[in-house]
Amino acid sequence: MAQSPKPPSSRGGQNPKGKTQRELARKMVAENRQARRNYEILDSLEVGIVLTGSEVKSLREGRANIAEAYAREEGGQIVLVNSTIPTYPPAGQFNHEPGRKRILLVKKREFNRLMGAVDRDGRTLVPLELYFGSTGMAKIKLALATGRKAPDKRDVEKKRDWDRQKGRLLRDRG
Repeated sequence: MAQSPKPPSSRGGQNPKGKTQRELARKMVAENRQARRNYEILDSLEVGIVLTGSEVKSLREGRANIAEAYAREEGGQIVLVNSTIPTYPPAGQFNHEPGRKRILLVKKREFNRLMGAVDRDGRTLVPLELYFGSTGMAKIKLALATGRKAPDKRDVEKKRDWDRQKGRLLRDRG
């Protein structure tokens, strides 16, 4: 009897896309696209989030919005405010409130570092991505950021456009 070939994931080396197994397992649910435009990202870290069962089901369907969300300290813990996870209809009476505050799971050392930067330097905690990690747990990529004024946004766009155009010119040249 002939052996079946090994699946691509068990081969040595990298997979065809050049990503690690962990990156392949990561499933994006929501992204805050305006965050990189409106804020200058100084640091980012992956944090966990406390969810109910119906929220997880809704996220697995890819339904969430973190576009206007931010994080702040309340009662000695960091909470995510203004994020929306729509209700999951099959949950019936056991559903969740779509716009409730959600607790973020951060180590004490990281909590102290983030809150120090927010209190001392006037920084903001902004969620960049909401996704399921390689272990199947919901995670948020939280960024420590400073706000940009309108002229700064224009300057950043001009520089990005110039870099893109410069890359095209160099590629076409040689």
